[in-house]
Amino acid sequence: MKILLLVLFTFSSLFSLETSDKLFECTEIFKARKSELLIELERIDEQKQALSALKAATEELLKKRETKLSQEEEIVDRKHTEISSKEKNIKKMLDRNEAVLKEIKNLKMDKMAQTFAKMKAGSAANILSDMDTAQAAQILSSLKPKTVGKILTKMDPKKASELTVILSN
Repeated sequence: MKILLLVLFTFSSLFSLETSDKLFECTEIFKARKSELLIELERIDEQKQALSALKAATEELLKKRETKLSQEEEIVDRKHTEISSKEKNIKKMLDRNEAVLKEIKNLKMDKMAQTFAKMKAGSAANILSDMDTAQAAQILSSLKPKTVGKILTKMDPKKASELTVILSN
């Protein structure tokens, strides 16, 4: 029995030594793996910081571009407003110029009408016969109907009929 106990005790010692060795190996493996994981964690942290810095730089660049874009939009808007204003002013000037030109043409036509009204019907008929039909009709339209009748009777019948057709339209 002593022997058996001794054998059992020896085996248990060996077994406990073997278990102790395995525990030691596992601990060493865990420590090695822990250090590997810590190194990997540091690398991930560094990458995270780099990514964060890149994100901040990108956002800053985006803000600068947006600011620049808004400034350029303001400039374009101001120029558009300025161009619109100038366009309105030019349109007003053109309208005024057209009105003045029309007034000058009316004055000129009145002077021509007065001149032809003071002329003898025969002389006026000769001059108007040699003129362009549209211009002659315009002059005749500014005269009194009685004067127009006298001038048309002194004209060539063909030219008189052309002018009458134009005056009737």
